[in-house]
Amino acid sequence: MAVRAIVAILAALLIAVQVVRNALVSALAPMNPAAAARAWSGHPDSELSLGMTEIARSSRARRPVPQWAFDTIDDAATKSPLAADPYLVRGVQAGLSGNIALAQRAFEAAQWRDPRSLPAAYFLADRYFRSGNVDGGLREVGALARLSPDGGTAAVPYLAQYAASAANWPALRSLFAVSPQLEHPVLVALASDIKTVPAALALGDPRESGNQPWLGQAVDTLIKAGDYPKALLVWQRMAGARAQPPAPLRDASFSDSISPPPFNWQLTSSTVGLAERQRGRLHVLFYGDEDGTLASQLLLLPPGSYRVSFRLVGDAARAHALTWAVWCDKAPQALSAMNLDVAAAQGWQFRVPDGCQAQWLRLSGVSADMPQQVDISVGGLTLTKEPEGA
Repeated sequence: MAVRAIVAILAALLIAVQVVRNALVSALAPMNPAAAARAWSGHPDSELSLGMTEIARSSRARRPVPQWAFDTIDDAATKSPLAADPYLVRGVQAGLSGNIALAQRAFEAAQWRDPRSLPAAYFLADRYFRSGNVDGGLREVGALARLSPDGGTAAVPYLAQYAASAANWPALRSLFAVSPQLEHPVLVALASDIKTVPAALALGDPRESGNQPWLGQAVDTLIKAGDYPKALLVWQRMAGARAQPPAPLRDASFSDSISPPPFNWQLTSSTVGLAERQRGRLHVLFYGDEDGTLASQLLLLPPGSYRVSFRLVGDAARAHALTWAVWCDKAPQALSAMNLDVAAAQGWQFRVPDGCQAQWLRLSGVSADMPQQVDISVGGLTLTKEPEGA
């Protein structure tokens, strides 16, 4: 009877030790693989941690991964057949060696074992997209969007790549319907490339207007590419009714603070100074310490002569430090420039030559040896085309 009791006590102690070791390994493995291995070298968790850590170290050092790391992970997979990590490693190995079919099967096995595995979804999305299986790739991207803290933005380049083909647009619209957090990042990526701006405009919600980042990016990309009429059309979608009717100079009364640049005023608040709308006028505070632009707007004036007139409110004598100038877009120098006090007194005329499709109208401050602050307002601003031959 005493012997049986002693055996039972020993068995209980062994079980308790095993439970403690298992808990210790599970706790240490993610943070300190070496300590986990010392606690229980053959435990699958410690083997996985050691193997994965060595793979990471080798990758960082740009050296081949030693075979023992893969052997250790394979041993862990045998002991813990439901673990997903060994299959992820096998998939990466197979992919690096060019065995695409084996890589895909390994990633699918990892995902079957852990449906919430982000690496499995990412690798499968990559495999599906590379093999032309767009539906499979989009399905995995949807999984990434649901599972990852960043909403699956790592998959945005893949989606933008496949959005380049109009044949894939219906599938993308379906994806956006179930994973709306992906829509705007993809649209911004598409709007950043002149070749895929049409895809962004086609995939974006036609009811969407206002200062949406992807619409603003499309305007910027079109301007950089020199497609000014299309850029204006997209900008008009952003501005809505406030953009109509078209005018040579928009918001000359400085009352539209909603429509975005560049076909409306871009007003500066910086170390150069401050430009702001104030009671139907442009209020400018130029500090005088450094040169810089205070207000600007992109115009689409046809070739010809133009006249700018306005009135100054404030200390007109100091307005000499401020200058109106007009530049052809991307030109190295201004077409014409005039100090603000002179332009207010006698008007300012300039001519837009042939080939100058878009122009920047800029109000800038020019510093002096003895800086003086300028506080002034511009009102009654007009820009009119002069009759030919006048």
